[in-house]
Amino acid sequence: MSASDAPRPDRRHIYIAPTATLKPMVPDVPPLARALDRAAPLASLLQRLQASQACLVAVKRCLPPALAAHVKAGPLDEEGWTLLAANAAVSAKLRQLQPRLAMALADSGLKVTAIRVKVQSQSG
Repeated sequence: MSASDAPRPDRRHIYIAPTATLKPMVPDVPPLARALDRAAPLASLLQRLQASQACLVAVKRCLPPALAAHVKAGPLDEEGWTLLAANAAVSAKLRQLQPRLAMALADSGLKVTAIRVKVQSQSG
C-alpha cells in the first residue's frame, strides 16, 4: 500500500455555537472631560489648555493662512503663552509679528503677559 492509497481523514468542518456571550472586562471609565472636572489639579490643567487654544484662535485670525498652518498652541502659564512654530523660518516671522499678535489677544479680551515663540522639536 503506497502513501497515496492510505485512507484520508474526514475533513468535514464542525461548527460549535458559542454558549455564552463574552463581554470585555473593562471598568466603567468616565469621559476624560468629566474626570478632569472632578479633580482640581486636572481641572486647572483643562482650563489652561482651553485658554491656550483660545489664544491660538485669536492670533490665527491675524496670520496669513500659509503661516497659520505651521503654528500650534503651547503652554500658558503665569509668565506668558508659548506659540510653537514648525521651523525656524516660521519662528522668525512670528517674532516679527509679536506686537500684532499681542494686540489680537488684547482685542479678544485675553490677558497674556508675554508671548514666547519656540520651534517645536521634531519627534521621530
